[in-house]
Amino acid sequence: MIDPEAMSTMSAVSRSVAQRTPDKICNRFEGRDTTFKEFDRRVDQVANALDASSAKVVAYLGKNCDHVFEIFVGVTRFGGKFAPLNWRLAPAEIIEILRQYPPEILFFGPEFLQAAKEISNALPDLPILAMESSDGPWTTYEEWRDAQPDAAFEDRSSSGDPAVVLFTSGTTGVPKAVLISHANLLQPKLDSLPVKHIYDHWDNDDIGYVAMPLAHIGGIGFWVISFVNGCTSVIQREFDPVGALDAIHKERVTKLFVVPAALQIVIQHSKAKDVDFSCISTVMYGAAPMPLPLLQEAIEVIGCKFIQCYGMTETTGTIAILPPEDHKPEGSTRMRSAGRPAMGCEIAVFDPEGQPVKTGEIGEIAIRAPANMIGYWNNPDATAKTLRDDGWLLSGDAGYLDEDGYLFIHDRIKDMIISGGENVYPAEVESTLYAHPSIREAAVIGVPDPKWGEAVRAIVTLKPDTTIDEAEVLDWMRGKLAAFKCPKAIDVIDVMPRNASGKLLKRDLRAPFWEGRERQVN
Repeated sequence: MIDPEAMSTMSAVSRSVAQRTPDKICNRFEGRDTTFKEFDRRVDQVANALDASSAKVVAYLGKNCDHVFEIFVGVTRFGGKFAPLNWRLAPAEIIEILRQYPPEILFFGPEFLQAAKEISNALPDLPILAMESSDGPWTTYEEWRDAQPDAAFEDRSSSGDPAVVLFTSGTTGVPKAVLISHANLLQPKLDSLPVKHIYDHWDNDDIGYVAMPLAHIGGIGFWVISFVNGCTSVIQREFDPVGALDAIHKERVTKLFVVPAALQIVIQHSKAKDVDFSCISTVMYGAAPMPLPLLQEAIEVIGCKFIQCYGMTETTGTIAILPPEDHKPEGSTRMRSAGRPAMGCEIAVFDPEGQPVKTGEIGEIAIRAPANMIGYWNNPDATAKTLRDDGWLLSGDAGYLDEDGYLFIHDRIKDMIISGGENVYPAEVESTLYAHPSIREAAVIGVPDPKWGEAVRAIVTLKPDTTIDEAEVLDWMRGKLAAFKCPKAIDVIDVMPRNASGKLLKRDLRAPFWEGRERQVN
């Protein structure tokens, strides 16, 4: 249950939940349980340790673990900001981020000892600590934390202060650093209290499953929802289908957030038939389009409520929701939408001149909401291009609103293919490909073409023990899509390239076709 009086900062939430339910399990991680009282005591220790070193920016390179959330809330109690890094980046990329956005302490997880050594060599003045014991001269997190008293530390943050720095997936150069405030994280949940909004409202006995990377809003943001509701989080280092099935079967998790690719792996895993899914009340999904056939299969296998969540890092996550009542086993037009604006959010669609378009017309999706980011850290130009003076945040996504206010997303504006003067939105073509009985995943990209400027090309993975005939698939598609939208060729690969949050890396698929060209359009 959320305490409205404690929704000003993450530190205030921690103190409140610890007082209301001191002995309840806050985090469960690899056999280690931490109560809310223990968690808050450790937050005080972290704040005291940071006070001793005057460190206000703390970065973390590693996979999920329970101690990381103690650091996160402890940093905010001290009045600083927490910056988790994408552990899938190469050390050279991480070093460049740390140079541009220098922290005062860096913690690293046990899998990243070599990266820590490279970072230490490149940035010798940066204090580096290990989350767990490892080879080398590294002080561990527990040694650092437990050297400090657990005396109550007065909260030095306020609602408008930045609490988290999340780095965008940037296609070129150093990723942008998104500043997210306490109010961004907490105000939407506070606003939803009177109506018990299904996304934010949890019952006291709910258990959350946290496996999405905490360097992404889908990971750290989902933990925050569980935490502010005073519910237990079952934390896993990273998503793994067997681990997810075990968490469902043994820990009886009730709520989880997954990307479609992860959900597909879980429900189609050989062990899924032996798992009792009855404990799950709600599956929230997002970060990538959910093909209708996959959604129908998931509804049949799990049999719970499904909620689609559309949002982005810059909006602190969800700003549009497709509720359970719009998920029909037989399918519907609305199931291809991202839903309607979440509580307190406004959504509009603008033309290239920044003016609203007519209902049903495609343009750039814009959001005005209390969860819109503060801005990009040390990047006023990028902030000005994304956040308008009137409060609208430009998403970079192309889509339209129907007459009932449902948002339909076509694609990233930059992913749109222009072939022979016609606009082709890959998501529409991908959705058609997903319906083919042999195709497991599909990605559609534009490749150079001397006649049409760009040609539509499909890249797919196949279901086990299946094959496809390219000509047969292309002929099958021509009965479902306009000819200019149909792929000119189909490539079969084993695995799709994805980032740590499960998003498809289309730039990696495009790269071989556009190599040596100055522009990624033709």
